[in-house]
Amino acid sequence: MMKTIGLIGGMSWESSIEYYRIINQETRRRLGGLHSAKSMMLSVDFAEIEALQDQDRWDEAGTLLKTAGRNLEAGGADFLVLCTNTMHKVAADIQASIHIPLLHIADATAKKIRQEGLRRIALLGTRFTMEEDFYKGRLTRTYGLDVLIPEPDEIATVNSIIYDELCVGKIIEDSKAAYVQIMENLVKKGAQGIILGCTEIGLLVGPADSTVPLFDTTDIHARAAVAFALED
Repeated sequence: MMKTIGLIGGMSWESSIEYYRIINQETRRRLGGLHSAKSMMLSVDFAEIEALQDQDRWDEAGTLLKTAGRNLEAGGADFLVLCTNTMHKVAADIQASIHIPLLHIADATAKKIRQEGLRRIALLGTRFTMEEDFYKGRLTRTYGLDVLIPEPDEIATVNSIIYDELCVGKIIEDSKAAYVQIMENLVKKGAQGIILGCTEIGLLVGPADSTVPLFDTTDIHARAAVAFALED
């Protein structure tokens, strides 16, 4: 029997749409016919979350997401999908506040990378995701990956394009060119693949823009959610 997927969305809604689309397309691909996913989404106001991120008030942001998680559980969700990479900084707090599993985005991504036989991987995302330990540390300690990140000025570029453009639906060719150059620089440093570690990055660049495999966390996480929902 198909489990009900609980999605904490809105961070940003531009990528939450992609989660909903991929989850339902993958469900139809697997089951055929008129099948679609059993799911429910609670979408937060990203402006509130972003302000708390910027002010380093992660506990308060976590409280908002814990409330969302508990509400989804009360509504009948069998497990949770947090539709953002950055806010996995508080994933453990969310998991501790509920009685259903939370499907961690870094776990799904790392397992896919390991399946491809890669070990040295580059990471793009918000500055929090690229610089802090909550994401990179999970990749290295749990999965043995060697994680590269861009240079400081490149981190600033990647981060600003996410918040100032992608999260508000702006797709700009010059920004795409900047990302492609940064990815090329990471490949020159030995990256065997690149994690698109922000759920909006896949809106800007795709496989045709890279000489190494790209691991789009939105796509990977959404498909992992379907696989989990259909497990016995």
